[in-house]
Amino acid sequence: MTTAQPVILVDGEPSACIPADDRGFLYGDGVFRTLRIVAGKPRWWPEQIAKLSEDASRIGLTAPDPAVWCADLERFSAQLTDGVLKLILTRGSGPRGYLPSAAQPVRRLMVFDATPNSGQRTADLRVRICTLRLGWQPRLAGIKHLNRLENVLARSEWSAADIHEGLMLDHAERVICGVMSNLFIWQRNRLLTPRLDQCGVAGVARGRLLRLASEQGLDVEETDLNMQAVFDADEVMLTNSVMGLRRVARLESKNWPDPLISSRLVEWLDA
Repeated sequence: MTTAQPVILVDGEPSACIPADDRGFLYGDGVFRTLRIVAGKPRWWPEQIAKLSEDASRIGLTAPDPAVWCADLERFSAQLTDGVLKLILTRGSGPRGYLPSAAQPVRRLMVFDATPNSGQRTADLRVRICTLRLGWQPRLAGIKHLNRLENVLARSEWSAADIHEGLMLDHAERVICGVMSNLFIWQRNRLLTPRLDQCGVAGVARGRLLRLASEQGLDVEETDLNMQAVFDADEVMLTNSVMGLRRVARLESKNWPDPLISSRLVEWLDA
């Protein structure tokens, strides 16, 4: 894309309007995915659509058939080069009150220009620890729902341009994720990532890496991690569907000067 303004479709038609009674706007009642477009193709598309549908089902929404999303995307096929794609599904408009109505779900597709360094793989990350603690809600754990106020407040904790991401813990002091990413550590020849049974978002890049690393014969485990385990790790990495996988060079005062496993993981993730 070459335009600075996002291109937006609402149920397949160009529009930038959100009805005042849309439950996604009023209550965060919906789900979404954000992913890269590379050379005109949305990266990991089948996995993204499958995860969107799974998340929708968990909150009682019926997701559109994948062919419907594909038809929306086809409208931009001649324009797409490199950028960021966001898919949003809300419960749609309904009467006032929390009780979900039999509203018609509304889908939104948004295409943005790629932001500087959003797909860069060579730059390492500098990370801080957030003071905000994530609350537990097992029924929503793993879902990328529209209520992201915890992440908004956590991201507001820093403005320094040289800090790329913040780690978030829960009230039991378990490390859960980054504000915009999932966490992996390489420790004693094992690839570890936090369990997301109580809170956090299970990203597509995370799920893809867990599967591929296991297929390649690595010892992979979802487990509880505290900050000491992260500081003691041989290598620390963050993933999401926009940046892929990037290694952490510095966390607070701790430095990891050299990559160990991250280069191989990037190759597997993008294969």
